[in-house]
Amino acid sequence: MKKQTLLILVAVVALGALPLLIHWNKGGEEQFTGADDQAQKAITQIHPSYKPWFRPVWEPPSAEIASLLFALQAALGAGVLGYYFGLVRGRSEARKRIPDSAPH
Repeated sequence: MKKQTLLILVAVVALGALPLLIHWNKGGEEQFTGADDQAQKAITQIHPSYKPWFRPVWEPPSAEIASLLFALQAALGAGVLGYYFGLVRGRSEARKRIPDSAPH
């Protein structure tokens, strides 16, 4: 294996492991909460008797399911964007191959 490839591999592993090690050393308090949870904590500190206007129609049974649904949503969005940009690029490449003298 080339030295450069090995260095890149070590860097990728370090970048993947470093956040996990930092989180593991911080202790038991959950560090990676969502914006909704952070907003709810801030609101209850400012106005303890605040009652929400509505409740969710369905709440996932666990945090893992919520993360899975979020990841699926992100993957679907990335797929749609990737398809769109690929389609636009393909059309652009096809237009470059067609001579200008051809009727449109």
